[in-house]
Amino acid sequence: MTDLTELTATRLLDGYRKGEFSPEDATRAALDRAERIQPEVNAFVRLLPDEALARARDSAERWRRGEPTGVLDGVPVTVKDIILLRGSPTLKGSRTVVPGGRQDEDAPSVARLREAGAVFIGKTTTPEFGWKGVTDSPAHGVTRNPHDPSRTAGGSSGGAAAAVALGAGPLALGTDGGGSVRIPAAFCGIFALKPTYGRVPLYPASAFGTLAHVGPMTRDAADAALMLDVIGVPDARDWSALDGAPGSFAAALGGGVRGLRVGYSPSLGGQVAVRPAVAAAVRRAVERLAGLGAYVEEADPDFTDPVDAFHTLWFSGAARVTERLGPAQRALLDPGLREIRAAGARMSALNYLAAVDVRMELGRRMGRFHERYDLLVTPTLPITAFEAGAEVPKGSGLRRWTGWTPFTYPFNLTQQPAATVPVGTDGDGLPVGLQIVAARHRDALVLRAAHALYEAGFTAGGS
Repeated sequence: MTDLTELTATRLLDGYRKGEFSPEDATRAALDRAERIQPEVNAFVRLLPDEALARARDSAERWRRGEPTGVLDGVPVTVKDIILLRGSPTLKGSRTVVPGGRQDEDAPSVARLREAGAVFIGKTTTPEFGWKGVTDSPAHGVTRNPHDPSRTAGGSSGGAAAAVALGAGPLALGTDGGGSVRIPAAFCGIFALKPTYGRVPLYPASAFGTLAHVGPMTRDAADAALMLDVIGVPDARDWSALDGAPGSFAAALGGGVRGLRVGYSPSLGGQVAVRPAVAAAVRRAVERLAGLGAYVEEADPDFTDPVDAFHTLWFSGAARVTERLGPAQRALLDPGLREIRAAGARMSALNYLAAVDVRMELGRRMGRFHERYDLLVTPTLPITAFEAGAEVPKGSGLRRWTGWTPFTYPFNLTQQPAATVPVGTDGDGLPVGLQIVAARHRDALVLRAAHALYEAGFTAGGS
């Protein structure tokens, strides 16, 4: 028998079309899997079985009539608990958020998924207000890695990544302000895309400003393209949203990489110490891109680590998101979040504008890089998943999560599209991710190159 939890959204839709199984079958399977994994992995804040099964039954009836309401009709989806989902409180991993909360409105991406017939099975875990690159919070505990529960799933969209990796829905909505879809996707062995800023509208606006993107987290690039076609349309509530894309992302997947100019930067010019097993897996995938016809050469983007500027913007956002909390509420915060919010509160407008200057210069340099290269390829992370419940690897000497994510946050500063593709495992069986970056607005090219690697056989298990 077919295990429906192992199928991509594309394959589920094909099965619905052929009458092999129904949206109700797929939703029950996803919910059952979610319930089984929850005690060990802790991917969910809450499951929504009654609502999900009701939507799945309606979808099944539409498919029986041959009248699906949209391109994702009946596909199980999870939503990170920092994104509004009508009828479900958004707690943001914080004990300072009133549980009743706001439940009368969908975020733009959720609204588009609802219109397309998607089935929402639950809300996934996040660190408090999405502030760090791992997923644990005072409100909801530690989210663990599907490949080794003693390790972290990464973050801040860690619950979403774990859910997809373990078959609790093939599609997930995550957010990414410094790597937060790419980090957990890399650690958990799935695909994730941080689209160009504004490609997926965001409402309410993030306290972290224009660093924050909404993106798809999926089993492969084809599912992400299908999802982006649905969620990547304008919404009047986001004044910074882009116009609709000129064509379908899913339809543009098949172009391959032949003739593309790829700059491969294994360590950002020696700035990053990458573990040998990670470097080897990424290099094998880069060699495959060359074998598929891409023109590949080692080339480093012309910038030094912008972490200080990123911290200025990020810590200021942390101060903003916690600004209205009184002393008693602040005492309930994650200790690390308390530290960075205090640092952010001490920063001036001049500090902030100086960081914006760094950001603009970084964007200029990456613009020049992409005059020479269609794509930049790097490791997604220099390491694989470390112990759960810690912000940084034990014994690393690092202070903050940005110390081990130097490949991800620069491209939030520049607002470029960036994806992670699983390209193998290390000696402990933990997934390794490869990052693909393109110039702003070239999301379709990122997806196309990622799809070529999937077509060539790359997965978290190797190639």
